Amino acid sequence: MSGIGGYEWVTLEGTRMRWQRPHWPAPEGVEAWVTSRLGGVSESPYDSLNLGSHVGDRQGAVLANRALIRNCLPAGVRLQWLNQVHGTGVAMVTSDTGSLRRRTADAACVCRPGDGAVVLTADCLPVFFASECGRFAAVAHAGWRGLLKGVLESTISSIACEPSKLLVWMGPAIGICHFEVGAEVRKAFIEKALLTPEGACMAEQAFTEIQGRAGKWMMDIYALAHQRLKQSGIRHIYGGGQCTVCDSEHFYSYRKDGVTGRMASLIYLKPQ
Repeated sequence: MSGIGGYEWVTLEGTRMRWQRPHWPAPEGVEAWVTSRLGGVSESPYDSLNLGSHVGDRQGAVLANRALIRNCLPAGVRLQWLNQVHGTGVAMVTSDTGSLRRRTADAACVCRPGDGAVVLTADCLPVFFASECGRFAAVAHAGWRGLLKGVLESTISSIACEPSKLLVWMGPAIGICHFEVGAEVRKAFIEKALLTPEGACMAEQAFTEIQGRAGKWMMDIYALAHQRLKQSGIRHIYGGGQCTVCDSEHFYSYRKDGVTGRMASLIYLKPQ
């Protein structure tokens, strides 16, 4: 178990599922979880709680796993699932939103008790948002492409709250120990951060050159996300520091395995 800004693992009563609960000062009415790969019905290489319907797993297994998820949530919670495209689109779930059919976006924002949002990851960075007042919550899927394009900034802009009044927690993603990228990726992030000298410096520090491999760098996606959040006016940032490649017991990793499942990062406003 980690302290504030970290997380704890919780084995859900009556199941084989083990979920991660963020440690962050979110309001009482906001609940957030990250599922692990444990406790589902999918077979190898998707074993066992795969929630991705686009990765080649049997659809029956995916539907059964999603049913297991729903059964662990309070009655009255409905989830907005997404068709993620590594972009910056944000699905807004409002009082006049009907049935929550899957929508194409890489983030979702909720503002009504009982409504929730989900992103799926297997190395990309899930980022939770909650307003201090407890009226708004959101989650974003930030792979390096979406992070570079501005998915975090788009999510912040979609929430009817001053950035300084938002709380953010960064979930499990590929760590700097395994995230190798080319020089073009590093250059793109540094150029994007040149709006302020501090931003450029933070972006440069997020990359470590690999000795003996020209043009290859290890990338710290947590540091880059922190830099983008800070430049957007976010003051309260928690989480980070995990690695989905290292912790293969709990997490799927696309970079490690190629064909694999997906975890869910879900956030909702508790039903009244």
